[in-house]
Amino acid sequence: MRLALLGSPVTHSLSPVMHRAALEQAGIDGTYAAMDVDVDGFTAAVGELRRGEMHGANVTMPHKRLAFELCDVRSPESEQAGAVNTLAGIGGEVVGSNTDVPGIASAWHQAGLPEQGPVNVFGSGGAAAAALVALAGRDIWVFARRPDRAVAMIERAGVEATVCDWDHPPRAGVLVNATPIGMRGEHFAAATLESATGLFDMAYGAQETPAVAAIRSRGLPVAVGLDMLVAQAALSFRIWTGVTVDPDLMREAATTELAARRSGEKAM
Repeated sequence: MRLALLGSPVTHSLSPVMHRAALEQAGIDGTYAAMDVDVDGFTAAVGELRRGEMHGANVTMPHKRLAFELCDVRSPESEQAGAVNTLAGIGGEVVGSNTDVPGIASAWHQAGLPEQGPVNVFGSGGAAAAALVALAGRDIWVFARRPDRAVAMIERAGVEATVCDWDHPPRAGVLVNATPIGMRGEHFAAATLESATGLFDMAYGAQETPAVAAIRSRGLPVAVGLDMLVAQAALSFRIWTGVTVDPDLMREAATTELAARRSGEKAM
């Protein structure tokens, strides 16, 4: 079985170690590679899925919308989000799913984030769209550098939400970071963090993001990118293989890899 992660950049991703651990536990002879691809490379990979040369793929930034457009069959969640993060080659067709949506819901609940109250979503890409679908029915404000993209995203999702300019002061509520901010130590504005009543940070790297550190220091609930990553990865693996793996196995593989990366950075 040939599996892959498609996106750019992908060198930071923990998906390969998680899925390789799952393949080993399930006793499945297979590979999982991280492939840094542009639009042409992504389109070529979808062709491989359609021809049966590749069996499944996860999709990350910036190709979740492109994945939606290129697949032949889409799940209801991906139709609503307008984004696909999991592809499977089945019978000559490419089937698109969005495991981010249930992954967000699962990680949100496990972290003890408020089940009611306002939410401030930062971003307008595929991850932000998945957050809108997962949090539908809440009082949602969307902050985007390109408000037109946010408006289009909300219309596709069919979710009620208010679009705000990126620099608009947020009101008190859970901050959902659906951007890369924090992956390389970038900071949110102080006022943005001060208004947060909790944090769902989809960004992750070898080190804890500044936003996570700041919100945790105030004793508020936090869901980190790894929580979502593990939840959606287990669902993706089941789509490809029909096998349900223990999410804790994937989490252990990811945390071991993160520890190794942190040690490497300290040694440098």
